[in-house]
Amino acid sequence: MLLALTPLQWVQLFLAAAVLGFSKSGVPGTGILAVPLMASVFGARLSIGTSIVLLVLADCFAVKFYWRETRWDHLRRLLPWVIIGLILGAILLYLVPKSQRDPLNPLIGWVVLSMLVLSLLKGKLGEKLVPTSPAGIQFTGAAAGPTTMVSNAAGPIMQIFLVATKMSKVELLGTTSIYFLCVNLAKTPFYFALSSLRPDAPMWTIQSCLTAICAAPAVVVGTWFGRKTQSKVPDALFKQIVLVLAGVASIKMILGL
Repeated sequence: MLLALTPLQWVQLFLAAAVLGFSKSGVPGTGILAVPLMASVFGARLSIGTSIVLLVLADCFAVKFYWRETRWDHLRRLLPWVIIGLILGAILLYLVPKSQRDPLNPLIGWVVLSMLVLSLLKGKLGEKLVPTSPAGIQFTGAAAGPTTMVSNAAGPIMQIFLVATKMSKVELLGTTSIYFLCVNLAKTPFYFALSSLRPDAPMWTIQSCLTAICAAPAVVVGTWFGRKTQSKVPDALFKQIVLVLAGVASIKMILGL
């Protein structure tokens, strides 16, 4: 059985799915726009777990297109810290009352904005403070874990880090696709456990997931447009767009827009 959505909510769901597909295979950073759309359809908490259905589908397309370009060295350095962050995020989700709406978003926004500033000032602050330094890698992984767990909004954090590594456009897409596919799959048992432990505030339901699956064709369309778009954007401009979108996302989360 599907959820009873209004015509506007169906439009928002399909638009969110298309945006997710576009962001995974085209321009990373645009996916943050899907977060409020999904929340408008399912509610803040239920949308977090339900979005996994569409996120994993979009990730699979991106991996198919770009996995050969993955920079595994960067992923290996981040992984231990991301795992710690996922556990912390699961604890936060268990403790946050159902009535609160995205209480951690302003904090996440400030984290993203701080990383963006450090990335732009690279060369002036020295190598110890930039996102690619040992401390920066630890911070990125530890911040990305809880952020993706509590709001599916870790994209800007990862993108700032990956741009700072000076990898190419396709390497960024390949590394991002593998990273988020693994992370989104790893989040699944946490959401299942949280829904069982907090039946009053589930992360997903059978009805919400079935409803989300209906928007799968929009993910395919968004993926197609994304791949077409990225192939026409020069590397330098692509990275500038990614950083600008990360900045916009951080301001949006801080202001609660």
